[in-house]
Amino acid sequence: MTDTTHTDRGGEGATSDDFPTLADPYRRELFAHCYRMVGSVHDAEDLVQETYLRAWKAYHGFEGRSSLRTWLYRIATNVCLTSLEGSERRPLPTGLGAPSIAAGDPLVTADEVLWLEPVPDSMLADPAEQAAARDTIRLAFVAALQHLPPRQRAVLILRDVLKWQAAEVAEALEISTAAVNSVLQRAHAHLDKAQLSADTAPAPVAEEHKELLERYVTAFWEKDIDGIVSLLKQDAIWEMPPFVGWYEGAENIGRLIDLQCPGGPHEMPMVATSANGQPAYGLYMRQPDGRFTPYHLQVLTLTDGAVSHVGAFFDPTLFEIFGLPTELDAETAAALVGSGTEESR
Repeated sequence: MTDTTHTDRGGEGATSDDFPTLADPYRRELFAHCYRMVGSVHDAEDLVQETYLRAWKAYHGFEGRSSLRTWLYRIATNVCLTSLEGSERRPLPTGLGAPSIAAGDPLVTADEVLWLEPVPDSMLADPAEQAAARDTIRLAFVAALQHLPPRQRAVLILRDVLKWQAAEVAEALEISTAAVNSVLQRAHAHLDKAQLSADTAPAPVAEEHKELLERYVTAFWEKDIDGIVSLLKQDAIWEMPPFVGWYEGAENIGRLIDLQCPGGPHEMPMVATSANGQPAYGLYMRQPDGRFTPYHLQVLTLTDGAVSHVGAFFDPTLFEIFGLPTELDAETAAALVGSGTEESR
């Protein structure tokens, strides 16, 4: 995969003054790489900063034997591996090993768990690169990666996502080529159990899905439980970190929203965005004074013309990360119904 299409080689005469101009074009894709490794927007941003700091300090010694892009990825991968030493993986509730629960059971949080975070598409790549980013950044795939030990995670990403040769991965990680192949085999075996790979990404939202999404937004606004259930696959899954319970089945999910969601009709507007190459919505909740404030961020997976998975993230800091409003007034909230496929960037 070594990239020789850019005039980004250092070597003799290379100075730190040259580094920002040559390296900045790779910042977004390096962020996506770090996000895949660690499953956190906040941590990925910090790791990219550390990558650039290390690379800037070492740039005078960059000999140009590989492209600058390859060199930066090598540094970023090792920065991520160092950060993951002794740290716990970032799961979703379905990844904790407990069975699904019934709507009406007590809601239990696990604030001590470092949960997987969704990422805005706008942070991943330029629009022309969105299709390629979508293939390997979707929520289910990143969640599966977090179950791999860090070195397996790194090898799989470098080989399957970035398409590096085994020898390049071996050099980057300072292990043998045979070890790379062995680690990759173990990583594949793990993902095979989950029926996930870098080649099983959902397709972009099709025209026929736009009406489905509009109906979904309207159903929440009206708190139309039957309408919501009708848009879910029968075996749909709903999970909502930091709550450890997860829910399977359209009727079960409908009861959850009916019995345990505090909003009523005209109290839950949604603002559209996109996350992990998937449709997403910031859901707001009406307050006694009439304002609508952030409640949770939903990331939707669509399969066969229905919603098959919803990750509802109860983390208000995500609204700022996604560029969503900090509050809505009543007029704005009502106007959102019927605009459920327009992305807010």
